Formats: sequence, C-alpha cells, structure tokens
Amino acid sequence: MRNVREFIWPVIGLLAIILSGWILYDRLHGMSFNEVWGSLTAVPPHRYALAALSTLVAYAALAWYDRIALLHLGVRHISWLFVSVTSFTTYALSHNIGASVFSGAVVRYRAYTSKGLGAPQIAVLVALCSFTFGLGTILLGGVVLVADPTLLHRLEDLLPSMLTNPATARIFGLLLLGFVALYVIGSVLHLPPLVIRKAKLEYPRPAIMARQLIAAPLELLGAAGIIYFVLPAHLEPSFIIVLAVFLASFSAALVSHAPGGLGVFELVFLTAMPDIPKADVLAALIIFRLFYLLIPFALSLVVVLMFERARLAQAWRGRAAADRSVPPPPLSSSDQ
Repeated sequence: MRNVREFIWPVIGLLAIILSGWILYDRLHGMSFNEVWGSLTAVPPHRYALAALSTLVAYAALAWYDRIALLHLGVRHISWLFVSVTSFTTYALSHNIGASVFSGAVVRYRAYTSKGLGAPQIAVLVALCSFTFGLGTILLGGVVLVADPTLLHRLEDLLPSMLTNPATARIFGLLLLGFVALYVIGSVLHLPPLVIRKAKLEYPRPAIMARQLIAAPLELLGAAGIIYFVLPAHLEPSFIIVLAVFLASFSAALVSHAPGGLGVFELVFLTAMPDIPKADVLAALIIFRLFYLLIPFALSLVVVLMFERARLAQAWRGRAAADRSVPPPPLSSSDQ
C-alpha cells in the first residue's frame, strides 16, 4: 500500500498538469507572444527591483522557519549562514520538483547530519517547518476572508456557489482564525501534546510560537509581493486581492501535487483576476516563476554540487589519513 501511495501522487500531479494545461490553452488561445512581451517590458525597472526584494524577504523568512525549528530543538551551534543556505536549497528544490519526487527532508538530512543532528531531530525540524508554513497560510487566509468575504466570488468558476457566498466565506475565515487562536492558547497554557494516531504534536514554547506567527505570514507576503509589484500599477490592483488570490493559487498548486504547481497555479490565478488583462497577469506569473522558482532552483543545484563535492573530498581525506595510520604488517620468517 505504501508503494501504491508513492506511485499515485505523481500520477495525480501529472494529470493536474495535463488538465490545467488544456484549460489554460483554451483560455489563452489567441494571445500572442508580443502581447506578453509588451507587458513584461512595460514594467518599470524599480518595480522589478521591488519584486526582487520581495523574493529576498520570502526566502529570508523561509530560512527563519529552520532557525525557529532549531531553537525549538535547543540547537544553537549552527550558524545563520549554514541554516540560510540549507533552507534556501531545500525550498528551491522542493518548490520546483515537488515533495513527492524529491523531498526537502533529504536535503535537510544531508546538511544537518553533517552538523551532528540525528534523524529524530531532523524529522521534528521538517514537521515544524511544514506546520509553520501551514499556520501562516491559515492565519492570512482567515484575515483576508474576514476583511473581505467577497473575495471568493473571484473563484466562482472553480468553487461551488455555497463556498463563494460572503456569509459562508466570513464564517470560514473566522474558523481559520479560531484554529490559530487555539494554537496560541495551547502554547501559552502549556497544554498536553495532541496525539493523532502514532503522531504526537507538542505545543512549542510561547517564544517559538510568536516567531512562527511572524515568519510564516512574512514569507507569504513576500511571495505575493513579487506578483503585486509586476502587475500594472495604473490598474491599481489591491494588495489584499493579490494576496488572497495568491494564497488560493498556491494552496491549489500544493494540493494538486503537480511539480512546481505547473499549470494549476496559473489557472487559478488567471481565473481569479478577470479585471486585469490576461497578458499582464501572465507576465507577472512568469516573473514570479523566474524570481521565486527558476533562479533559486539553478542556484540550489550549484549549492548541492559544491556541498557534495566538499563531503566527498572530506571522506577521501579521512580515508587517506586512516590508511596512513595503519602500521605495515610485520615481516614473516620467509621474508627474512
């Protein structure tokens, strides 16, 4: 059954890409490359600079995820630089390839075992980082739905009408905020661990919890900012709308298990932004993929190669030193 589950998720991701690609082709049919290129060249340089800064903010917050998890484990001897590079490489690979194919846990395991961490500690670190991201999505999702419950109207072509109803959306937003409030209360009051089957989830210390509530939204705000700054300023797109659409698109992309959310992310975003020309939206999504996914992916491959080369060289030096320390065998009588 485990092998079946490992096989079926990549298949689901591939089907999501095919279906989304077919729908996108139908919706974008007739759009020319020149239209998209025109949208890309119309973006002022300072807006590209702000999008690049947003990317740095997002990846800095992701590095903070790892740092928070290490503090939760009581690990303080690993430098910020090592943590930042490990986090950057982990997310750059997993965002593009997909956790079902190349789990970020593998990268973290290779990196953090070199610093003395054991497998149980790394498992807790991976789980807490994943939960921190989920917590940020839930928190910001609740905030945007309570602030503007009409936002789900933008997805009426993809969601049942009951879910796009403003009253239902606001109730759902309050439930999301209620979950965050329960988590905060559990941490402050030091409630006993939550046991789900064989998994035991312990509430972190309030100081750790507070860091989570800052880092997770900061990463999502930075990622959404990449798209916001590239969209046409003269159309005055509201940041809260861009953020809400980003959260919906990114969540759908993760659920689809499509590598990099390819096709799924674009389909949801284009559907939810009908008031902005498709060429402009597509141009912004291209820049998002370039800044947030493709450039970090290329850099992460270089980091992995350098790290593995250094580990291999270290292993060879250790082996050579061990060979030199072994004394030669004594001479036998026949040799004499």
